[in-house]
Amino acid sequence: MAGHDHPALRLYAAFQWQSLTAAQRNALLDDPDPAVREAARRGSRQLDPEAVEAELPPIGSRNRWFVLGTCALSPAVVEQCFADDEVHPLARNRHTPADALARLARHPDAEIRRLVATRPDLGPEAAELRQDPDEDVRMRARLQPSIRTWAEFQEVQKVVDHGPDCTCPITQPATEPSPDWYATCAASEEPVLRRVAASWPGLPAELVGTLALDDDEQVRIRLACHHPLAQPHLLLDVFVTRPAHRPHLLTLPACPRTGRTHLIGHPDPEVRALAAADPALHEPPLEDPDDAVRRAAATNPTLTPETLETLLTDLRTAEGAAANPSLPVPRMHALLGHCLNGAVTPPTAARR
Repeated sequence: MAGHDHPALRLYAAFQWQSLTAAQRNALLDDPDPAVREAARRGSRQLDPEAVEAELPPIGSRNRWFVLGTCALSPAVVEQCFADDEVHPLARNRHTPADALARLARHPDAEIRRLVATRPDLGPEAAELRQDPDEDVRMRARLQPSIRTWAEFQEVQKVVDHGPDCTCPITQPATEPSPDWYATCAASEEPVLRRVAASWPGLPAELVGTLALDDDEQVRIRLACHHPLAQPHLLLDVFVTRPAHRPHLLTLPACPRTGRTHLIGHPDPEVRALAAADPALHEPPLEDPDDAVRRAAATNPTLTPETLETLLTDLRTAEGAAANPSLPVPRMHALLGHCLNGAVTPPTAARR
């Protein structure tokens, strides 16, 4: 967008100042459109410590946290943050100077030490953090030697702060680490790095096969949810054990449609419903106490047209029976015609 013909898009790019290259920034500062030039001028002030200090929002204001966490800061502002115990945003700020990072790495609050432990620009303090009294700090500090760029840092952060039931949106990073880095992560002794590798959809098939057998459950979960080559049996295992991921797993092409009959007696009705539609099932559980299981059983293609006619008369199974691929085509047309005729707009409404 920074080089787009339309000034509105160049304006938007100027608001993302720190994501731009030096050449893009210079071009926007000399843009023919005055609004774009003004936005670029204001964006450039984010990297001017004196300008940031002069315009720093007061304590308690909505924008202060953003400024302290993203902009270049003068030594005076950094010292004021330490004096006011306002160092949390400094731990995430890429422009925080090395001497301040060293102080943050020795901060009495373990949460602050956790935030800086994986930074790629951390100095010799990383070795100290690997001996930290806090177990989580030690774990993160062990990862730090494997994180050399901010792109790698971001990918690790997507994993390290989230548990096995995380359903955050799956997004593509603006700048992606190299395939070699992901391959190294896949072979790491650190489970968190293997989870990072499992989250990358470009991981080669041979590494996918290895991670599918990983001892760490979260590696297998992330592989099932993120990688298109994850085996169907792995998706099924995660479906059974992790309810939070079921809606997403059901949308994946590799989610198995057969081989689920062994789950028909499972105590969880969502699992039984998955098994109820398996065409290998000899007797779909039409009498199951759960409505969702009966509805799923009504979609089973092994059912006869006569049985489907009965199920169509029951509101608890009619939806499933109408979706059954074994329903005769003439009956499908009749159902469609009935629905369409019932949806015709009344003449009085049409006239209005």
